[in-house]
Amino acid sequence: MTSTSWTRPRKASAAELDDAGADAVDVISLGRRVRHLRKAQGKTLDDVSAAVGTAPSQLSLIENGKREPKLGMIQKLAKALGVSIDELLGAEPPSRRAALEIELERAQRGPLYESLGLPKVRISSRLPLDVLESLVGLQHELERRLDEQAATPEEARRANTELRAEMRARNNHYEDIEAEAQKLLAAVGFKGGPLSHHVAADIAEHLGFSLQYVGDLPHSTRSVTDLKNRRIYLTQGHRAEHDPRSVLLQAVGHYVLGHQAPADYMEFLRQRVNTNYFAAALLMPEHATVDFLQKAKAAKELAIEDLRDAFAVSYETAAHRFTNLATHHLGIRCHFQKVHESGIIHKAYENDGVNFPADHTGAIEGQPICRYWTSRAVFDVPDKFRAFNQYTDTAVGTFWCTARTERHSSGEYSLSIGVPYTDVKWFRGRDTTERSKSRCPDESCCRRPPETLAGEWAGYAWPAARANTHLLAALPPGAFPGVDETEVYSFLQAHAGR
Repeated sequence: MTSTSWTRPRKASAAELDDAGADAVDVISLGRRVRHLRKAQGKTLDDVSAAVGTAPSQLSLIENGKREPKLGMIQKLAKALGVSIDELLGAEPPSRRAALEIELERAQRGPLYESLGLPKVRISSRLPLDVLESLVGLQHELERRLDEQAATPEEARRANTELRAEMRARNNHYEDIEAEAQKLLAAVGFKGGPLSHHVAADIAEHLGFSLQYVGDLPHSTRSVTDLKNRRIYLTQGHRAEHDPRSVLLQAVGHYVLGHQAPADYMEFLRQRVNTNYFAAALLMPEHATVDFLQKAKAAKELAIEDLRDAFAVSYETAAHRFTNLATHHLGIRCHFQKVHESGIIHKAYENDGVNFPADHTGAIEGQPICRYWTSRAVFDVPDKFRAFNQYTDTAVGTFWCTARTERHSSGEYSLSIGVPYTDVKWFRGRDTTERSKSRCPDESCCRRPPETLAGEWAGYAWPAARANTHLLAALPPGAFPGVDETEVYSFLQAHAGR
């Protein structure tokens, strides 16, 4: 399997910067290279900052990897230092020491180092080389040991983390898939409104496939496509949690998008994401959906349930589709969560800086979400007919979220969309008085039982844990993986006097 280590982000070339902008720059590597070139030429911060027209303090931030320079600034720096942009953005660090400094800086900004709760080491020219070697070596060894301890889904979790980073980088919007969906809708003469089962079948027929409904479809599949005889096999069973239109359109998507048998899990996962996106782009065409959302935004009445009802799709599909279009077309950054009633994250996406819990690889699937977040609080709301809205103060800012719950064969799930406080003005439900405060990842927030309960029951509780079968995650942390100690102790306390 090939995957990008969390300590080794991809570097951009000068040509790519013309398309992607400064967001594609590896700011840590760039900063170390600028510092190396400046010192090699005997120049001070004042010398170079004067040449590029910025303050020495701002140049220092760039050298320390704490500021993302714009393309114009990168061009000025290259000229001031007498190198090309490609040389300034070179993939290889200029020296062994620079390579170690870059790696240590990345490590200290990563989820593994943050989870250790250790103070950060100040990286400067005064830090001895052997200390740098030791710190980076310890980081590698700790990561290796944690990888060995991880369960067999490790590959899947790493792949999922990498793919989520790709989705975030493009704001979860795929123009090529949107174009393919639009071509198909035009080919079958779709005029708008909710996409019917009949039109979904017309799409398959237009591509030369016949539909066959059978009662013995393999239990591990939703559909089977026979490419030799151009048939798509579906079932008319009781799998009501999957929209039949979506199942068919996903099957069609593999063909339209030219998928081959996946060579590794990363490719499998990417194909699954792309076909889900393709189906949603057909069920909720981009032009019509964006028009609907823009009108709702202008009226300050954005609501996922309205989007769901307008296109006759599930709440989950509407929420996913909102993440595809909100940033690209509306300028709204957001996050999505699908959380099991046990509190474990099943799916999630973010580009608004919300602090999802993560393991040392950056994977979030299988991690317990804070019990004070909207995605957990909604389970305790009696009114299941309307969406539940809540403000949550977190360590990285205040977020407003709207959520609903849906029941599936594997239990009840919450589905939530959240935005930073600055964007709540566009949404219906912004007037909610519900508010909570989360101190996570501080364990005293909700991961450790209250002292009174722990004092009463610690050492006297032995729950039988339900096996975690989630494909993308190792077992959640804890003495009894997947078991919420607070709930166990509360249960025992409630029954103690009976």
